[in-house]
Amino acid sequence: MRILEVHSGNAVGGDSNKYTFVKEQGNAIAKYGVIVDYYAIVGKGIKGYLKNVTTLRKKIKDFTPDIIHAHFGLCGVVALLTRSSVPVVITFHNGETLNSGVNFVCSLFSKWAAHVVYVAQHIYDKCIFKSKKYTILPCGVEMPDMNITPYNEAREKLGWDTNKKYILFGGNFKNLRKNYPLLKDALELLGRKDIEVVEMKGFSREECVLRMSACDLFALPTKSEGSPQALKEAMACNCPILATDIADVRTLLGDLAGHYILRNPRKTHERWDADEKSLDEMTELLQEVLQFTGRTNGRDRILEMGLSNEQVAERLIEIYKSIKE
Repeated sequence: MRILEVHSGNAVGGDSNKYTFVKEQGNAIAKYGVIVDYYAIVGKGIKGYLKNVTTLRKKIKDFTPDIIHAHFGLCGVVALLTRSSVPVVITFHNGETLNSGVNFVCSLFSKWAAHVVYVAQHIYDKCIFKSKKYTILPCGVEMPDMNITPYNEAREKLGWDTNKKYILFGGNFKNLRKNYPLLKDALELLGRKDIEVVEMKGFSREECVLRMSACDLFALPTKSEGSPQALKEAMACNCPILATDIADVRTLLGDLAGHYILRNPRKTHERWDADEKSLDEMTELLQEVLQFTGRTNGRDRILEMGLSNEQVAERLIEIYKSIKE
């Protein structure tokens, strides 16, 4: 079987090797004897994307795939507009639903896809038009890269102070969607001087994993997500976790000891916004989780949920085979 992975290439300069989760998913599929190639869509806005129709059509002719797997709704639109006879699978990752116009176009075109993968239930729920042939399937975790270093050893390697508690923040402090101000304000209310927050920015995968092994808490007070990869990777490193009740966070974390979830005032999964109680609740949860000692069983939960890249690849191959039958 031959699969052409189509994805947005703007953030990676058109280099598919730099689009980590797409490349890792492709590599996992390839381990099962599937031949995988890639096409990166480069172009800003609708017009920029549409300019790729002709070149993608040529790629399809040259590679002769059995199935086109497009990541992100607009990439799926481009793939369908090539009007080739090759079936198209589209994975919706969340951005498709955040703008009403993009939601309308992407979800409408998805009705002509052979199959649609939604990485979380709330994305399916939010789509204006819904595919009848669909699967809820989050992206997987590259488990061989999640090499856990024992807690004390990891801290020693990093030169971290043994008298401090370290919180690994799941993003860039300046990324407003990741919501660092909430964590910062809660820590100020807590008033402890022995806590240091580490920004997860500019690190390699190996460096992130080492910090996940060494930290006392992985914090993700995010306002919007699809199915957060960093959180799943923190689970695979058995990190204690505090996250907002957004996207599929509650499903992922379950009720394991060491996993804490901040109430969502909106009572919805596509967005989180604070109310007058949120800061106090965040402070209380921080105090509780920082008293938690030891590690979690998040890694076992990832495997039990079938969310390693190898397990996800098996399910994708089942989808591909069902289309070709």
